[in-house]
Amino acid sequence: MPARTASVERVTQETQIRVEVNLDGTGVARFETGIPFLDHMLDQVARHGLIDITVECKGDRHIDDHHSVEDIGITLGMAIDKAVGDKKGLVRYGHSYVPLDEALSRVVIDLSGRPGLEYTLEFPRARIGEFDVDLFREFFQGFVNHSKTTLHIDNLRGRNAHHIIETVFKAFGRALRMAVTVDPRMGDRTPSTKGSL
Repeated sequence: MPARTASVERVTQETQIRVEVNLDGTGVARFETGIPFLDHMLDQVARHGLIDITVECKGDRHIDDHHSVEDIGITLGMAIDKAVGDKKGLVRYGHSYVPLDEALSRVVIDLSGRPGLEYTLEFPRARIGEFDVDLFREFFQGFVNHSKTTLHIDNLRGRNAHHIIETVFKAFGRALRMAVTVDPRMGDRTPSTKGSL
């Protein structure tokens, strides 16, 4: 099987980003974004998804973190889309429930070729440390638009904002891991009755 890796660079007037992924990795992660809490969440995706991820970002953080967070989501989505290639032989769908103390979240993903986000999260506070929780939606919207995936994110319960979002990112990593898994029973078939995704 050819290596399922990708490297993507995205440069705008607001951000300069490079993302590398290896779908068949072991969860090795390296982040240089200048946004420590986002790095912590991306580390959950790598470790629980067993996907090697490198993210380097230089952004206009003197304004705020919005452009950097959204554009990291966009670039990661581009890299995942490139790494999965024609999607032949993939499981295609993935899902995961993850608890952390009182919090429980569910993430379901479909490598459908159609971007769509259903996002049901309510946070008990507006910031986790210095991080604006509104930016998580921007991250995932950027991801689905450019990975061309359907993504459903639901927090089922939780009181602690850190616990809530950590369960989401862990579940996202595990759901993504399941979806990109090669199913030996599929052979080189596309997991769709349409014949393409």
